[in-house]
Amino acid sequence: MCDLMSSLHSNAPAHSLADTKKTIVKAFGGRPFNDIFEEFQEKPLGVGAIAQVYKAKLKPDLAALGDDDIDPDPPNLRKRVRKNVDVLVKSTPQRVPSSFVAIKVLHPKVERIVRRDLRIMTFFAATINAIPTMEWLSLPDEVVQFGEMMRLQLDLRIESANLTMFRKKFKNRTTAWFPYPYTSYTTRQVLVEEFAQGIPLAAFLEDGGGVFDQEIANEGLDAFLRMLLIDNFVHADLHPGNIMVRFYKPEQLSLALGRHKEFDSPEDSTDVTEEVLQRLRPHRHHPDGWKQQLASIDREGYRPQLIFIDTGLVTALNSTNRTNFLDLFKAIAEFDGYRAGQLMVERCRQPEAVLDPDIFALKMQHLVLGVKSRTFALGNVKIGDVLNDVLSMVRHHHVRLEGDFVNVVISILLLEGIGRNLDPNLDLFKR
Repeated sequence: MCDLMSSLHSNAPAHSLADTKKTIVKAFGGRPFNDIFEEFQEKPLGVGAIAQVYKAKLKPDLAALGDDDIDPDPPNLRKRVRKNVDVLVKSTPQRVPSSFVAIKVLHPKVERIVRRDLRIMTFFAATINAIPTMEWLSLPDEVVQFGEMMRLQLDLRIESANLTMFRKKFKNRTTAWFPYPYTSYTTRQVLVEEFAQGIPLAAFLEDGGGVFDQEIANEGLDAFLRMLLIDNFVHADLHPGNIMVRFYKPEQLSLALGRHKEFDSPEDSTDVTEEVLQRLRPHRHHPDGWKQQLASIDREGYRPQLIFIDTGLVTALNSTNRTNFLDLFKAIAEFDGYRAGQLMVERCRQPEAVLDPDIFALKMQHLVLGVKSRTFALGNVKIGDVLNDVLSMVRHHHVRLEGDFVNVVISILLLEGIGRNLDPNLDLFKR
């Protein structure tokens, strides 16, 4: 069953190329298909339950020449000085604009199919909810929330807007990056964004990250915690297939403080990413050769960069839920398990339905003290096991968590799996 359902992630049935072309032409205002692209790969890169994705190369007059969505003004003296400081204190990738794009196209009639499926789920949820002792699950409410999540993915303009928001929040942060969205060409049915040229993080989890294990793990954890604790804008689908790794040469110190050099055109830029990827691809599924090539790349001065894609789902806590989450996070960070249990009971969706709240808080205290004795280094503690224990207690005591909390928990579970594979000594709370 798991294998069958996982095939829907990128190997679902595809719709026809004719439907794709018709939808894309409409998004570009009726411009003929052959006047939009210099190249278009007709075989989809992936086919999901809602949409399928293609790789293409835009005509020069349609391609972006820089990051105008996050920094539309030409750099002044202050910006150039700050950029030079960034180069000295951290590795900052050169931005090489690309006219290659990823194009996501919704399946025809997918909205009708989703509405039908939601009606079926609503019927069964109401039936189960009528069974005595099952009403505390409030399955109809959960279906409503799930339906809202699905509807958000049926408007690709939302994913484009999320990309723009992430890019603005991360524009001055180390090396984590999000693709450039072509908002003027994006519609409800079509998303056009910069093609993320890189290797899926899953490749590094399978073959190993070699000398880059710790660096990649630190970058990923830093990006996630900034989303969670600082921005309150969290990528809610952070599985390894949605994280890419590319390599770049760090920028050189610029001495041209008084004048502005325009971006190089795509034709004049050397795509060092593709050069490095060509060296790595032959060693895929051969861990020894893969790690030797990574060591060679490291000696030549290349650094890894994480690129996050597929931003259709995000979690942003409202003021009440954010306060609740930060209070809970603080209690756990201070190893005050009893207080954490009390907060979970007091601020759940139905406090009056909780069974034996004091016992629940004592169980939380026992769990947290057990974790404290081993620290939060992933090599010593399986965060996934801890969260599974918490969710088991939540079910037993009927503590109904907010959906946003569950989304955050799922993100942490995914992060733990990634971090454990790359760097078992990564410590969540030392960050």
